[in-house]
Amino acid sequence: MDHRPQAWGRPRDDVYGAYDASYLHTDGPKTATQSPIVTGTSVIAIKFKDGVVIAADNLASYGSLARFTDVKRLRTFLSTSVVGFGGDVSDMQFLDRHLNELAIDEAYEHDIVSTGAEADQPTGSAAGQLNAANLHKYLAKLMYRRRSDFDPLWNQVLVAGFDAQAKPFLASVDLRGTTFTSPSLATGFGAMLAQPIMRRFAATEEDAARLTRDEAVNVVKECMKVLFYRDARSLDRYSIAVVTKDGVELSEDEQLEKQSWAFAERIRGYGTQVV
Repeated sequence: MDHRPQAWGRPRDDVYGAYDASYLHTDGPKTATQSPIVTGTSVIAIKFKDGVVIAADNLASYGSLARFTDVKRLRTFLSTSVVGFGGDVSDMQFLDRHLNELAIDEAYEHDIVSTGAEADQPTGSAAGQLNAANLHKYLAKLMYRRRSDFDPLWNQVLVAGFDAQAKPFLASVDLRGTTFTSPSLATGFGAMLAQPIMRRFAATEEDAARLTRDEAVNVVKECMKVLFYRDARSLDRYSIAVVTKDGVELSEDEQLEKQSWAFAERIRGYGTQVV
């Protein structure tokens, strides 16, 4: 081996020939990442009679390593909708920037100047802005286009808000552009662990229409607790948002409970205890 400091670890040129660094050249064709590296786990959401509750924990895992513990995976859009991201965090950041640009464009486009006949119209009326149903359709087209280009965004997204009829709206779209809507939705392990709990309370649209805000929040918090104990890629700190006609109430630093695993000390054989 060549032990000169400037070439540590490389084979000796006088024995094996000159080192071939052609693989470092970046003038080749553009390539796209085809597997997620840092990922977020479940996003869960449930409708109630006046809106939608959505939650996601604040963990971003590097494989099985709980690497980043302060990654917010809920994003508001135009103060009327919430987007929850599961999957690759870098693609989530790309979509977040893209949606910010879209929100700015929407705000400029619908900023009505109150002059003359337009004086009776509210400035920046939300009537012309993208509602949650429009936003979901936009994201579905975007994800399908990226998938068709063989450059997918490795995310499953939940969109919560209201549709054009001012009814609570909740739908999902995945990296293939596949869409789905239901009174309750979940991504990742939440689809197996949280959905059965939420469906006990909101199996149909009629059930969701009878659900109160406090009941929906309590159901989501119970689901987050189950996911923390059962999903190895989950965390006890999470973000939760309640979307109503009055706007979005977002809390990004909720905690399930303190000393969550303290009960383990009472189990014989735990740690250094003598059985």
